[in-house]
Amino acid sequence: MIDFSVSRKVLFFAAFISAWPCSLSQAFAANVEADKPQIAIEKKYVEISLTVAAALEPFPGLFADCLAEGKAWADKTNGDATAEWRDNPKAFRQMQWYYTRDYALRSVVGRYVSVVRSDGWFDGGAHPNQHIDTILWDSTARKRVSIRPFFSETADNGPTMVALAQAAKRAITTIKLANGINGYGDDDRPAADMMPDDELRQDMFINNGIKPALLEIGPVTLAPSTESGKSSGMTFHYSPYAVGPYVEGTYTAFVPWSAFQKFLSPEGVAIFGGEPPKGDEDKW
Repeated sequence: MIDFSVSRKVLFFAAFISAWPCSLSQAFAANVEADKPQIAIEKKYVEISLTVAAALEPFPGLFADCLAEGKAWADKTNGDATAEWRDNPKAFRQMQWYYTRDYALRSVVGRYVSVVRSDGWFDGGAHPNQHIDTILWDSTARKRVSIRPFFSETADNGPTMVALAQAAKRAITTIKLANGINGYGDDDRPAADMMPDDELRQDMFINNGIKPALLEIGPVTLAPSTESGKSSGMTFHYSPYAVGPYVEGTYTAFVPWSAFQKFLSPEGVAIFGGEPPKGDEDKW
């Protein structure tokens, strides 16, 4: 049986309506760790913050890689905002825009380190926005890698990707129904009366947002395990809009390794095992 976990829902829209204008720290207090930002830019019209968690420092090359990427992002963001302020100051509507990026440690499984990169911003639209991505770092090779080596094959629309995509879709559907969310099709039954497959047949947000392809299945991390040096499965991290409308916030779906065990390569067999630690689902 597949276990599913619910992400913390950061519903920025409610905060935007009730408390705007707010500072960068207020808007993201629930998600930002206590690490001191490496880059903090504050101007009349924009605030930019970059934080790479100190927990990433022990892993060869990882902290420097994230910091370099983050610095390039901060430089470009600052340049773009400055140009907009110069050329079209009315776009700011007398409000300060903000942008934040944070790199946080998700798990360490042998040589592999999973990182969650969270971007948040407000640039004059109807509400703030958030985007989540992930990094899988090979500490031995000192580079970013994909999950490809863990499987015997990873062709687009192949058996592995189809199985992973279906498991992730069912996870999200189960979370939605548990939260009383349904109705994105012709079936108007209450969520409590529906099974995951019922909702999955009609929820185009999920079906369009998760595809059986390595680059379209969604950002993924290795989940920690009760078994030392192992991963209990894969966690998929979906941003607002990815598998539902903005108001639903983010989704985090856990798929246990037993769900894809038969597709594992020898390397995958070596790193997967055990169960997720108690309370892991509450952290993301």
